[in-house]
Amino acid sequence: MEFEVNGVQRTVDVDDDPTAVDVVRDRLGLTGTKLVCAGGVCGACTIQVDGEPRVSCLTPAAVLAGRRVTTVEGLAGHPVGRAFAGEDALQCGYCTPGFVVEAAAFFERWRAEHGRTRPGREQIADALAGHLCRCGAYEGIFSAVAAACAGDYDRAPTGAQAQAVPRAEAPEKADGSARYTTDLRPEGLLEGVIIRSPHAHAHVRSLEAGDLPLVPLLPPDGVVRYVGQPVAAVAAPDRAAARAAAARVMIDYEVLPAALDAGRARTGEGPLVYEDKAARKRAPGSGETPQLVPARWRGNLRGPSAMNKRPATAVRRITEARSRNPERVVEAVFTTAAQTHTPLEPHACLAQWVDGTLHLDVSTQSVKHTAELAAERFGLPVDRVVARAVHVGGGFGCKMGLTSDVVAAVELARLHGAPVRVVLDRDEELTDGGYRPGTTIRLAMAADAAGDLSALAMDADTDGGVSVGGTVAALARFMYGKAPRRLRDFDTLTHRPPGAPFRGPGGPTMCWALEQAVDEMAHRLGQDPIALRRRWDGNLKRHALYDRAASLPVWAGARGGTGRFRRGVGVAAANWLYFLDPVTEVELTVEDGVVVARCAVQDMGTGSRTVLRRAVAEGLGLPEDRVRAEVGHSDSVHGPTSGGSRTTPSIVPAALDAAARLREALGGGDVAARLAAAHGVRVTGKRPRDRRGYVSPFPLGGIAIGRGFTGSVQVAEVEVDTRLGRIRPLRVWSGIAAGRIHEERLARSQCEGAVVQGVGYALYEERRTDPVTGRVLTENLEDYRIPGIGDTPEITVHFHQEGFDHVPGGGVGLGEIATLPTAACLANAVHDATGWRPYDLPIRPDRLLEGLGT
Repeated sequence: MEFEVNGVQRTVDVDDDPTAVDVVRDRLGLTGTKLVCAGGVCGACTIQVDGEPRVSCLTPAAVLAGRRVTTVEGLAGHPVGRAFAGEDALQCGYCTPGFVVEAAAFFERWRAEHGRTRPGREQIADALAGHLCRCGAYEGIFSAVAAACAGDYDRAPTGAQAQAVPRAEAPEKADGSARYTTDLRPEGLLEGVIIRSPHAHAHVRSLEAGDLPLVPLLPPDGVVRYVGQPVAAVAAPDRAAARAAAARVMIDYEVLPAALDAGRARTGEGPLVYEDKAARKRAPGSGETPQLVPARWRGNLRGPSAMNKRPATAVRRITEARSRNPERVVEAVFTTAAQTHTPLEPHACLAQWVDGTLHLDVSTQSVKHTAELAAERFGLPVDRVVARAVHVGGGFGCKMGLTSDVVAAVELARLHGAPVRVVLDRDEELTDGGYRPGTTIRLAMAADAAGDLSALAMDADTDGGVSVGGTVAALARFMYGKAPRRLRDFDTLTHRPPGAPFRGPGGPTMCWALEQAVDEMAHRLGQDPIALRRRWDGNLKRHALYDRAASLPVWAGARGGTGRFRRGVGVAAANWLYFLDPVTEVELTVEDGVVVARCAVQDMGTGSRTVLRRAVAEGLGLPEDRVRAEVGHSDSVHGPTSGGSRTTPSIVPAALDAAARLREALGGGDVAARLAAAHGVRVTGKRPRDRRGYVSPFPLGGIAIGRGFTGSVQVAEVEVDTRLGRIRPLRVWSGIAAGRIHEERLARSQCEGAVVQGVGYALYEERRTDPVTGRVLTENLEDYRIPGIGDTPEITVHFHQEGFDHVPGGGVGLGEIATLPTAACLANAVHDATGWRPYDLPIRPDRLLEGLGT
């Protein structure tokens, strides 16, 4: 078959009936076109055929015969691509090429009909409705498309303007040249696939593969505990052959009774998930610290682990208030559904052994830690493992540690003596890629005669399948003063896939219950919900945010109504611990007149590459084009994991220290003038200790707790359709107190994306499993819905930049605090609009209609 691709005639054999995405990516090497959903839902694989956008995952390659095909690589230099880079319309960048291809077609239509004018949000949303961005960079995308259509990017930037893009790697991500793990195809590559259990609970008696090389992936006891658990892995020259090989493997299962009902598991009924202490120790964790706090096991119930503060007093006060002043007691049961991480680049690893050294290209949030764990797992010195994660297509907490794709790829590469790549399909990602566990939260809150918080009790039961370590109730220890409180966390174990830490583990879940209860108490007491929070909350940083929120016109505006469409405004607040990696280092080397900054950190869309580069440039007084940042290599000096909002407060102080050391090594003065003669000069900076030290006496797992809490206050306006049960978020104001903002555009994008993910948590996302078999039912992006660009409210972000003077650099992390209050904020807005309070998340249309009695 012959066709034109980006202006060049190409000939491709299509006798095996491939899809267009297979031809474009694998046979032509145009990897800017990404395969994500394989179902025409996400838009990441969009190409233009004779100028019209098409999803290449559903397009047979044969259809392209004689046609003119344009991929993102063929749009290099297009105004839309420049606008995406200039307006920072991206984060991880994995979805960006698809957006650019679609937006370029819209740009041509718009210009032809409207000239150089700006389209509105609705017109842009309609044009890009078939595209998903899990990072939630939609506000930037609106700005980029509008600016491109208006002519702001018709001319290519030059000189300093070209260097002024908000994100260092944005041009590569916008033109498709950024290479992710899924894009790498070394010579002799084999594709690996993981064979997974079809049973929720079974003992594997035997694996028979004949002469087929096979790697077992079973736990030591040979027991599988959920549908989708890895059992073995095989490899072949391509995925189709690997799948065929996997189908030939004979596995003898002894099927065992499974615990699939969380309610029965809580009461001790049903078979055990973990039969003994040894098996329990191998339980994966759904939180940052899975079993740090010891807890009692009773069958399939683990807990409680407690973060109490005078618990007996709290219980006594609530009991007395129930009988004496029931109007000052709020009690409710709240539930949350499981939320799946869904990074658009799935878990992926390319492993190869070269002269006794293990090389890993891996989509990970912890390149240094992954290399260390691999060395331990495979019996190697640490310096014989090199991991790389140059570009990472999202993670949100699920890509930390030695995941099954890494183990399978390494073992298969050793077995075959060839490079092996393992990339999870979308159904595998949605089944075994991790999720924020569902919960049931029982809450009771009492206020005293003065209207102050008197006592709080919260029991949180985390339903994380075979995983443990849910931390929800414990987080309520740190909000609203010093009133007595009983806070208990439990884990309910079932034979379902394990959860994993997800952006502020436990935080949005806890806020869903606590912030609605505070809102309800404000109504009971006849007080303004912002004023009550301000009075209960002693944190001065959040006081500034409350004052700002109370002055918003929307807070004093009209709401409610009696018609079909009703508007409401809600507020919610949150705090989060300040985490850091205190042993972070940054190395600076002068190479050909350029300062190269290296650190074993990774950039999954959070901007760590840019933050590092600009911190060094600022510290040295250099223009940015004289500094280059290299991240994502484990053999660089120690860098932090991208989790726990610890990255920026770890690398910026180390970068500034390194800059000071280099300036000294060069003799001070004008650094730029001395670089030409300083080739090879190298220094290493270390993160200085915070003034007054840290809360934790030593780091645990690469993380320490710093002094002070970040804060967030959000105000949301919604429109509720009382006939169809739909909730449309109109506006969200997000106030963030995290000290100095080092890169405002990038920070703003992070906070906007956090709100979008909170909207998904509140309204759409619900991971479902079959109650009979334990199989995950929401295994594609059609059934598991994440927010699209049309679901995005207008988002305004305000930064309060005071309160962290004791931290070198003056700022701390904000990626997690920015998403904590969103779901609760929207729920409070729904209550304000309708008078009905949602206790179950997500707030589905059927639940809303049932609550309204319609």
